[in-house]
Amino acid sequence: MRNRLRELRKARGFSQAELADAVDVTRQTINAVEADKYDPSLPLAYKLATHFGVPVEHLFINPFREGAGGAAGDVSSMMEAGS
Repeated sequence: MRNRLRELRKARGFSQAELADAVDVTRQTINAVEADKYDPSLPLAYKLATHFGVPVEHLFINPFREGAGGAAGDVSSMMEAGS
């Protein structure tokens, strides 16, 4: 599932290991999610979104939504939404 995890993580200054510790998974899990090689469980998706203070819909791109090419919203708007 396409996502904006890497963008948001870097914008907030977290390493993969720091984020992994914060949400209680391995660094390899964070790497796989960022690389779109692993779709996180719903609880993990919510943990990640909560950690960054953004809705799940801003972090993960719904492939079934019309116009889900990934252009809707950027890290700046997500950070503002989480403030």
